Amino acid sequence: MFRVVASSDRAALTRLIERPPIRDRAVERAVAGIVRAVRREGDPALVRYARRFDHVSPPIEVPAEAISAGAARTPAAVRAALATAARHIRAVARRQVPRGSIIHVAPGVTVEQRVSPLGRVGCYVPGGRYPLPSSLLMTAIPARVAGVSEVIVACPRPEPVVLAAALEAGVTRLFRVGGAHAIAAFAYGTDTIPRVDKITGPGNAYVAAAKERVAPDCPIDLRAGPSEIVIVAAAGEPDWIAADLVAQAEHDVDARAILLTPSRRLAVSVSRAVARRVPTDGPAATALARHGGAIVTRSLNEAIALANRIAPEHLVCDDEEVARLVTAGTAFVGRLTAQAAGDYATGSNHVLPTTGAARHRGGLSAADFVRTSTVQRLTPAGLTGLAPAIVTLARAEGLEGHARSIEIRLNWLDRQAPEVGADAAGSEARVSRAARRPPRAAAGRRASRGPKARARDRSIER
Repeated sequence: MFRVVASSDRAALTRLIERPPIRDRAVERAVAGIVRAVRREGDPALVRYARRFDHVSPPIEVPAEAISAGAARTPAAVRAALATAARHIRAVARRQVPRGSIIHVAPGVTVEQRVSPLGRVGCYVPGGRYPLPSSLLMTAIPARVAGVSEVIVACPRPEPVVLAAALEAGVTRLFRVGGAHAIAAFAYGTDTIPRVDKITGPGNAYVAAAKERVAPDCPIDLRAGPSEIVIVAAAGEPDWIAADLVAQAEHDVDARAILLTPSRRLAVSVSRAVARRVPTDGPAATALARHGGAIVTRSLNEAIALANRIAPEHLVCDDEEVARLVTAGTAFVGRLTAQAAGDYATGSNHVLPTTGAARHRGGLSAADFVRTSTVQRLTPAGLTGLAPAIVTLARAEGLEGHARSIEIRLNWLDRQAPEVGADAAGSEARVSRAARRPPRAAAGRRASRGPKARARDRSIER
């Protein structure tokens, strides 16, 4: 069931920790046809696939009053739990939004960073065996906190609890549609579903393949793989560790659940506890048999090294130092910090990188729903101060046009106000001479200029 292997067994070790991306060519071909049809035909293809796969007929949009009515049918305790989770997600997301700034790089040189929310975001919420309101909260709330004005949701079977989550999260529109056709509608737009600026949310193999397919045309949140947990522990309560492994394995049959420990006694005890705890139905038993196991390492340092080879979605450990040393999508530190807490209510986002992607990015955050851009401004002092460096580098790269685009402006400054260009290498000859020596400090150059020129610079800067 839950195997125990030694780290010296290289073949068994490789089978457990090396997980190449899973690709299904048949799924990809089917998705390609669906996406192509929705892109070309719009609503007719969308409705055709909605009838076929979702068993839904138009209208596919859920009106606002139906969302409110569905939310009202959700038990009060569940609505309270949703409100708690939403409040915590908002609290974390608010700290994640980048701030705009203006940087005074040098006298007369400013660079402004502008932060603008995306205009419209599409959140996909699966409609499988059980409703997933937490997935809606985790994708829609950060978008709203970031300032996105339109957050639309696609869910093939929006149960009342999902409608309650939509109301709590501030979703603007909701559609009863799922699968690859919903993703295609998000990416390219139809008469019914508007095109979005970004697609977020988990889904089955068809949804994941569709997101990959449309990604060149419409950004997506993460390239999703099977969920995974890695526990690094030298000691601990076997039943608690087993409970965390089983909890993660119940996501789907491809989920990965691994214990890394230098203690063979702990590994064997956890394996027995897993056997006692794993349910006979559902995906957990299959996932643990195929992709689960305890790896007995020579030392805690080797366990840390193996965890870094995996770069897991979820890391669970008892030691702050282990959490600092291991690269993971998110880390749960301390025996009371159960991984399931992060799935629902700590406020940290549960949309996380898988299959080693944690090496280069973290989980979904409010920062994923804004775009940053820069605005650059130069005054006469700024241009003349930068000119020697610009011209030198442009000609070093063989870009004569770049250099001349600076010189033409300096010549204009010379003609407009001789005192502005007198000490600013205003002509081509003076720029060329200046380029052959290190540029002087801009502040020193400005200080040497006449009072009229300095007054003019201050006026322009204002």
